[in-house]
Amino acid sequence: MAERFKVGVIGTGYVGLVTGACLAHLGHRVTCVDKDEDRIAELESGRVPIYEPGIEELVARGAEQGRLTFTGSDGMADVVRSADVVFVAVDTPQDEDGSADLSNVAAVARSLGKTLSETERKTPLLVVNKSTVPVGSGDYVSMLVEEGMDESAGGETGERADFLVVSNPEFLREGSAVYDSFFPDRIVLGAESREALDVMRALYEPVIQQSFPTDLDPRPRVAVPFVTTDLASAEMIKYAANAFLATKISFINEISTICELVGADVTNVAAGIGLDERIGARFLNAGIGWGGSCFPKDVAAIRSIAREYDYEPILLDAAVTVNERQRRQVISKLQRDLHTLKGKRIALLGLAFKPNTDDLREAPSLEIARALDARGARVVGYDPVAGKAAAKLVTGLKVVFDSYEALAGAHAAVVVTEWEEVRSLDLKRAAQLMEEPRLLVDGRNVFDPAAVREARLLYRGFGRE
Repeated sequence: MAERFKVGVIGTGYVGLVTGACLAHLGHRVTCVDKDEDRIAELESGRVPIYEPGIEELVARGAEQGRLTFTGSDGMADVVRSADVVFVAVDTPQDEDGSADLSNVAAVARSLGKTLSETERKTPLLVVNKSTVPVGSGDYVSMLVEEGMDESAGGETGERADFLVVSNPEFLREGSAVYDSFFPDRIVLGAESREALDVMRALYEPVIQQSFPTDLDPRPRVAVPFVTTDLASAEMIKYAANAFLATKISFINEISTICELVGADVTNVAAGIGLDERIGARFLNAGIGWGGSCFPKDVAAIRSIAREYDYEPILLDAAVTVNERQRRQVISKLQRDLHTLKGKRIALLGLAFKPNTDDLREAPSLEIARALDARGARVVGYDPVAGKAAAKLVTGLKVVFDSYEALAGAHAAVVVTEWEEVRSLDLKRAAQLMEEPRLLVDGRNVFDPAAVREARLLYRGFGRE
């Protein structure tokens, strides 16, 4: 049987809560800490404050089995004293210059140092950076933990509890974060200590060997690659992975615009190049572009890091430029057929930045809705999960909770988020509800153009007509 550990997880957002719940499922004893007392109260009462498929059941099971508990900031010291491993999974929001704001990480690191200065331990505490942090943050956290120790001890540097810092970047996709935790493409660990890497390998052993009980995936399970490296390289792996994926999407969107000019179909082009194993088929879906909590923030951060060293990341700058242009193309496509947008009713189908999440961070829908409202359009949005939150963020956005209600009386509809509820629309019913010219701008290229036209709707896709 794999070794079991006492684990603390600081932060109960997407990453922290999913990490804690999944580790509890593997048999570890996990306590999640958050300074937001209302969020902790929700979790303790069995309510999960985020939308993520599978997380509610996982949290409920962990709590019922006594392996998953929650506490506010006042319980953090007790967690640190008893834990073998503490994951730091707090938010690192984007500053105005694109760099990552590490104030939350810094506050946690100093607090850890204060507690460690008052604690006797037989083994070093592993402090694991799960938050997405810039290269060099492992050393930064070590420095701040030391400072916290010194401040608590009044500047004295006597005998004190030991700690080791580890980088363990997450690669979770919102909407499938639970699945990705149990069946990752790889686990990446960065540390300067062999002892730390050995402990982390033991912690993740059930995932590495795929030896835990699950009914999530019926396919034969194979061992998960366990990548060990230094702190800086592990931190860079996270940024490089997301920057590459964002660039790959921007590449196919650049190609899609050229396809429209020359009369090619980008879906056929993507299928053809995706069969090349050096390229691969994933992330070659042309459309409105990328958003969310990771790609925009991480690409901005790595661009900011490059400029700290007086290096201009031209390729990454271009990826961002293309992505911004894709959203503006939605407005252009609407203007092409509606001419003026003033007084036109336009339905946005899907508001979250991707399906199966309620996350609206950097969601294309918000920028599109604001642009339409500024041009005098009447904007109606539909989303099965994120509607209420979106209504609070955009003045002039009316939110409804039935896709056909959004379509009723609309001159145009824009597919923004490819929810299954959107993919499965009855196109003929949509045409009956809409007003001339009955325009469908397919921002995710999910519909067959011929089927849309057969339903007597005007079709405009991305990179195809």
